[in-house]
Amino acid sequence: MRLFATQSEYADRLAVALESENHCTSQSRLLIDQISIHQSNIVSLQEQNRRQAEECRQLKALLDDLERKGVRKVVDKAQVPVAAVVIMACNRADYLQRTIESILKYQSSVASKYPLFVSQDGSDPNVRSKAMSYDQLMYIQHLDSEPVQTERPGELIAYYKIARHYKWAMDQLFYKHNFSRVIILEDDMEIAPDFFDYFEAAAALLEKDKSIMAVSSWNDNGQKQFVHDPYELYRSDFFPGLGWMLTKSIWDELSPKWPKAYWDDWLRLKENHKGRQFIRPEVCRTYNFGEHGSSLGQFFQQYLQPIKLNNVKVDWKAKDLSYLTKDNYTKHFADIVRKAKPVHGTDAVLKAYNIEGDVRIQYRDQPDFEWIAHQFGIFEEWKDGIPRTSFKGVVVFRYHTTRRIFLVGPESLRQLGIEDA
Repeated sequence: MRLFATQSEYADRLAVALESENHCTSQSRLLIDQISIHQSNIVSLQEQNRRQAEECRQLKALLDDLERKGVRKVVDKAQVPVAAVVIMACNRADYLQRTIESILKYQSSVASKYPLFVSQDGSDPNVRSKAMSYDQLMYIQHLDSEPVQTERPGELIAYYKIARHYKWAMDQLFYKHNFSRVIILEDDMEIAPDFFDYFEAAAALLEKDKSIMAVSSWNDNGQKQFVHDPYELYRSDFFPGLGWMLTKSIWDELSPKWPKAYWDDWLRLKENHKGRQFIRPEVCRTYNFGEHGSSLGQFFQQYLQPIKLNNVKVDWKAKDLSYLTKDNYTKHFADIVRKAKPVHGTDAVLKAYNIEGDVRIQYRDQPDFEWIAHQFGIFEEWKDGIPRTSFKGVVVFRYHTTRRIFLVGPESLRQLGIEDA
């Protein structure tokens, strides 16, 4: 009996020991899981701390830069700026220098009206040091807080990063620095002598006429053989981009719905410009020299390199631009188109070449337009049913002389109030 009792006691102790071992194993596994979670959290916190440390470093560098330059030298508080000017940069320090030098050549005398910023996307050290080497500008830097995901396979991530950078920079300038207007340039542009006078005159138009969404310094068909008059401005239904100005009220509308990529084509959609138009010059006030960039030199040789940059110092303050307002422009433009000689037939291009005065050629649809445009050598592209540079379907350009060619859409004459001869 004593032996049985001893065995029973040992069995109970063994059961307790096994239960204790199982409990310890369970607790160990739970502890391992908790350690794994904590390790993951630690890695996440370390990454967050790394980003914050980098941001603090950049903020300190920016504050040091501001202290060294003196903010009052950049923005004169006694002078209400016409617009902030921002150069969008990334990783092309040599291009950026050429752009800054071109701007400072004409901006220095009006610096209080046009405070200059460089906004860098990313942390290329050469771009940062180049931008901060200029006392005449302010440097801001955008860093991605999360990876960029493309929506379709094979897309260039650069277009997503550009759109994200644009939104961040515009938010900074409009909401943090509280500018009422911003002129956006890219780091591969040179400007014309009258660039700032042009935008000052255009700013008054933007404030007066809410049917104008933005003002551009660019003409897509601004190649040397297609332009002549540095004083001529047009309204267009097609957003030109490449050196443009918008107001805070427009940005208030665009910022909340800004696209993930391809922001310029997004602005060309009717659902976004909502029937509003853009001011553009006949002769460009910016020149794009960026053969190497995100677009991989697309169209550079044919369309960008031959662009004529205006070299005439136009006195825009003395110009009456009231003809560009919504109430006046349709009649103004219709009067010019009406006087142009209609040319028909498959040999219309040849006929136009042999006519001294202005000429208008009707196109039936987009393929017909593309065929005619190809014959002349102008842009063939449409976006959302609108040809580049067009107003009410009419594309106008010079052709080797002062003569103007008007490519007229099937509904253009009716919209302009012109009876078809």
